[in-house]
Amino acid sequence: MIRFSLRCSNDHRFDSWFASGAAFDSLRTAGLLTCPDCGDTVVEKALMAPPVKTAAPQDAAGRGVALSGPPGDPAHAALAELRRLIEANADDVGRNFVDEARAIHEGVKPARSIYGQARPDQARRLIEDGVPIAPLPFLPKSRAN
Repeated sequence: MIRFSLRCSNDHRFDSWFASGAAFDSLRTAGLLTCPDCGDTVVEKALMAPPVKTAAPQDAAGRGVALSGPPGDPAHAALAELRRLIEANADDVGRNFVDEARAIHEGVKPARSIYGQARPDQARRLIEDGVPIAPLPFLPKSRAN
C-alpha cells in the first residue's frame, strides 16, 4: 500500500491509499478518482512531505485522542451521532445505491432509507431525474480504514 497526497483541479488537497503507483494511474485514467470536497474527477498527485514521527496527541489522563478534532468538539460528536443514526436506521446498499435509489423513486421497490456509493456523474443524473439524494459527510465503515 502507498499513500499519495492528491489535489483536484479546484486545488482541494487530500490523501488516499492505493495498492501501488500503477493502481493510482489506472484509477485516474478510468476517471474513478474523485475529490471528496467537490466531486471533481480531475485528480493529480500533489507534492508530498516525508512522514515525520511525532508523539500521538493525548488528553489530560494520558489517553490517545482522535486526530479529527479537539476532544469534546461538538462538530465531531454531531457527526458521530449522525453516522450512528444513519447506520442504525438505513440499509447500506453499497455499490447498488444508484439502482436501489432509482427503483425506490419509481415505486418498483418499497420505500426505505438507504445509503451507499455513487460516482459523481451517477449522482448528478439521479438529481437531474428528481431522485432525492444527498451526500454523507463521512465514509461508510465499509470504505474507511
